[in-house]
Amino acid sequence: MKRRKDDDEFKVVEGVIDPPTLKAVYRLFSRGALRTLHGAISTGKEAGVYRGEDKDGKSVAVKIYRVTTAESDFMLEYITGDQRFKNVRRGHRSLIPMWALKEYKNLQRYHEAGVRVPRPIDIQRNVLVMEFIGDADTGVAALLLKNAKIPSPVDTYDEIIEMIVTGYQKANLVHADLSEYNILWHDAPVVIDVSQAVLTSHPNAERYLYRDLQNITDYFRKLGVEPEDPRVVMKYILSSGEQQNGVS
Repeated sequence: MKRRKDDDEFKVVEGVIDPPTLKAVYRLFSRGALRTLHGAISTGKEAGVYRGEDKDGKSVAVKIYRVTTAESDFMLEYITGDQRFKNVRRGHRSLIPMWALKEYKNLQRYHEAGVRVPRPIDIQRNVLVMEFIGDADTGVAALLLKNAKIPSPVDTYDEIIEMIVTGYQKANLVHADLSEYNILWHDAPVVIDVSQAVLTSHPNAERYLYRDLQNITDYFRKLGVEPEDPRVVMKYILSSGEQQNGVS
């Protein structure tokens, strides 16, 4: 019965992705990053996230970026000017794999800096394998922050602000789309969806940073928290970042 259920789930996955993507999935199978691919955890315009299992049977999250239907125009705003990616071209077939790689690299930066994000495991073309956030035994994914009951909104607000600070100072990244929709709750906040995150050297980094802070401020104010003015927090982040870089 379980084998039949697994096969049925894979047929669903197989039916919504193109042959090159299937080839990428099979390569991940051959490398041992994946052993099984189950049904969807979440779906969006840009990508779908599925639960998989690695060679040891441990749950992993598999993010499959849509090559044929993704709206790629907005991606150019976040990837053009990133010194890590040269010769950026319009068009799904070249841009989407680069976008997937950008998320993989951003996850690495955040993870190494100590920011709670899903640990990146492997990537092939437009398929990213990363740590599963949730109950690994049952395969139940963690809730989005907006749907979770958090024990202390004040403490959680402080934690998220600290994650933004650490991301800026140690990972040299600005999330650029941070909100209650891009944070999971798994006994603590976990930042997700970092494909659009930009280096602090990006020309729009400060504008994105303020937007992130404003989004978090607005959400926690609805929960009864009296957050710090985002302009004050931003000034602190920028000034401390300059000190770290040796700028007076």
